[in-house]
Amino acid sequence: MRVLVEADGGSRGNPGPAGYGSVVRDADGEILLERYGSLGVTTNNVAEYTGLIEGLKAAIELGATEVGVRMDSKLVVEQMSGRWQIKNAGLRPLAAEAAQLVARVGKVTFEWIPRERNKAADALANRAMDEAAGKPVADRIEPEVTAAPASSGSAFSAASAPRSWAPPSLDDATRLILVRHGETIFTQQGRYSGRGDVALSDQGQAQAMAAGGRVAGIARDVTAIVSSPLSRCVRTAELISAEVGGVPVTVVDDLIEVDFGVWEGLTFAEVQEGWPREMQAWLDSTSVAPPGGESFQAASKRVRGAMATILQSYAGGVVVVVSHVSPIKLILRDALAASDAFLHRLFLDAAGISTMDVWPDGNLAVRSVNETAHLR
Repeated sequence: MRVLVEADGGSRGNPGPAGYGSVVRDADGEILLERYGSLGVTTNNVAEYTGLIEGLKAAIELGATEVGVRMDSKLVVEQMSGRWQIKNAGLRPLAAEAAQLVARVGKVTFEWIPRERNKAADALANRAMDEAAGKPVADRIEPEVTAAPASSGSAFSAASAPRSWAPPSLDDATRLILVRHGETIFTQQGRYSGRGDVALSDQGQAQAMAAGGRVAGIARDVTAIVSSPLSRCVRTAELISAEVGGVPVTVVDDLIEVDFGVWEGLTFAEVQEGWPREMQAWLDSTSVAPPGGESFQAASKRVRGAMATILQSYAGGVVVVVSHVSPIKLILRDALAASDAFLHRLFLDAAGISTMDVWPDGNLAVRSVNETAHLR
C-alpha cells in the first residue's frame, strides 16, 4: 500500500516551545491518520525530524509498503536523501531513527514542497504548541484538519491499530495493573494530597496488602513493579511485592501526583471558598494549574512519557504501576480515548485496581476499572 506522509515541526524561539505535526494520506489524497504533539523546548530542526519520525511510524502502523514523504524543510529532505551531510550532532540520532523506519518500509521517497502546500502538518504542529501553552486552538486550525483521537501524544496508539471483535491472543501483550496507593489521613478527610509525602495509615497498609493479594490473583508472574517516588506509593508497592514473590520496586519519578500548589492539604469546600474563580477555571480546563501548582495538561505529558518508557522496557510482561488518582485517571483517559471530562467523572478508591492489556501493534483492552472487591 502506498501512502503519502506530510510532516512538519516548529519552535517559537529556536530553541523555544516546540511541536510537530504529521498527516498520512492515501494515494487519492484522503487523510488516513494525523499525529501531533508538543516537545517542550527545542529547535525547529529537532521538531521537523520528529514530525518525520512520527509520520513514518504512523505509515508503518497502517501497513504501508511504499511512502512518499513531503516536507517544507529543505534540510531534512536533503539530509534524508543523502545529499547533505548531517553536521549537527544533535540531529544524528533522529536521522538514524528515521533511517531505521525507512528501512522497515522498504521504499521511501523524499520531496521538498513549499510551506503553502504543507498547511495541514503545519497547522497540527501549531496546534500542539498552542495546546501546550494553554491557548484556544479552534480558530487557528483550518476546518478540514481534524486530529485523530490518539494524535495528541498518547502512549497508546489504538486509534490506528487493526480492529477486530475476535478475542486477542495474550502471547505478546503487556499487561498493566494500575494500583492507587492505600489510604492516608488526607484520604480519610477528603483533602488534596499532591506532592506532600503523607504516609499510609494503618488502614492503608491493610488495603495495600489486600491489593497485593488481588494482583497475585490477576497475574501469576509479575515482571516488574514501578512506583511514584512518594512514600504512600512506595510502601503500597512494597506490600504488593511481598504478595507476589518479592519483585523489586522501581521508582519512576514521573508517576508522581499532580502538584496542587497552595491547595495542598485543603478540602474541596475550603478551596471553593477561598479560590472560587481559580477553582472554576481549573475544573473548566486541563491547561489551568492550581495557584503555584501543576496543570493536568503538564502532568499528562510526563505521565505519557513514563508509560511509553514502561511499555518499551517491559514489553510482553506484567507490570504493576502504583501511583495516584491523577496519573491513573490520565492513563485511563488515554486508553479509553475519552475526553477531558473523564477526569472529573471517574472515581478511584484508595487501593483500587484497574487492568489493561497493550499489544505491540497499538491495540489495547481495558479489562477493569477501580476494582475494590478485595477491600471488602
